[in-house]
Amino acid sequence: MLRVCHLISGDLWAGAEVVACHLLKQLRARRNIDLTVIVLNEGRLARELQSAGLSVQVVDESRHSFLQTANAIRKILDQHPPEILHAHRYKENILAFLLSRFYPGVCLIATQHGLPETHDHSLSWSGRVKSKVNFFVLSRFFQKVVAVSEDIRTFFVNDLGFCTAHVAVIHNGIEIPRAVRSKAKGGFFVIGSSGRLFPVKDYPLMIRIAQELANKGEIYFVLAGNGPERGVLEKALDESGLAERFVLKGHLEDMDSFYQGLDLYLNTSVHEGIPMTILEAMAWGLPVVAPSVGGIPEVIKDGEEGFLLSDRDPGRFAEKCRQLQRDASLHERMGRAARNKVQSAFSAEAMAQQYEQIYRDLAADASNPRSALRETEASVEQRG
Repeated sequence: MLRVCHLISGDLWAGAEVVACHLLKQLRARRNIDLTVIVLNEGRLARELQSAGLSVQVVDESRHSFLQTANAIRKILDQHPPEILHAHRYKENILAFLLSRFYPGVCLIATQHGLPETHDHSLSWSGRVKSKVNFFVLSRFFQKVVAVSEDIRTFFVNDLGFCTAHVAVIHNGIEIPRAVRSKAKGGFFVIGSSGRLFPVKDYPLMIRIAQELANKGEIYFVLAGNGPERGVLEKALDESGLAERFVLKGHLEDMDSFYQGLDLYLNTSVHEGIPMTILEAMAWGLPVVAPSVGGIPEVIKDGEEGFLLSDRDPGRFAEKCRQLQRDASLHERMGRAARNKVQSAFSAEAMAQQYEQIYRDLAADASNPRSALRETEASVEQRG
């Protein structure tokens, strides 16, 4: 029985938490894995996992200092020492590294869910220090880093100097709904998007796209999610005169109903890993219009499951949206292809199988000193 412990913050319900939830549910059902989950905040992730029957230990970091949090986690691990300790963000990576000093045989693995925010030089100096410490720890003390896209893996190898063998790629996976959307047709076309209202999502571009389509028939826009950019978006909508055609939905618990109410999914991000919202929309049979950035081209082939744009011209985005609105057969073909793509390549089951294989490979290497020595020599040679 392979003992695996996941360490994740759980303070948000965003892409990293959603993919971790899908993964942990799948791992729980797999034989010969003894799974422990430690979540650092009460919230939806902890509730979702508990309702799925997983044993979840919550260490509320808001009530403890960093050292107190680490000590509380250590007490949990002492009762059930893991062979694999899997962390999901920089804070969890640092905690996993520190705690591993007490468990010499443990293997460390981290998932990199997106491109580090330092790439656009927007972080404060303290944020940059934390990022550098995180990358140092990952490169020196973690046996494996999993990137959710080839784009992120390339960044780690080419920009950060990680050993090629040190970084694996496992695409995000989701649970596939049994049926496609059953939206009632009411003579209008609904374009939607979902995500945290942060600058990297560039939702002002979505508003400019809506302006381009304002006089092109009954086209409406909906955006689900909350975040610090909401006030900026509300002001832009007031100034654009789109209040009747563009609705900010805020946070939604029932995302299935949201996707069922759409005709087209629109992404406007500056960068993405493998966005869970795009996978979810595709699984509901929705074609996607998105920029060709990050890991998105690994999900969508331009002209098959949707359209990819190489620039950020709102007019070109609007043109592709309009094309899908006017051509029912194209819309149907792309929607069907989108669902098929997710079923064949981005299922939660396939994702869990790949993670389990990495766990077993790491455990086997840990018990084989020659294998560990070869990996160390390869890493030194790569850096040299």
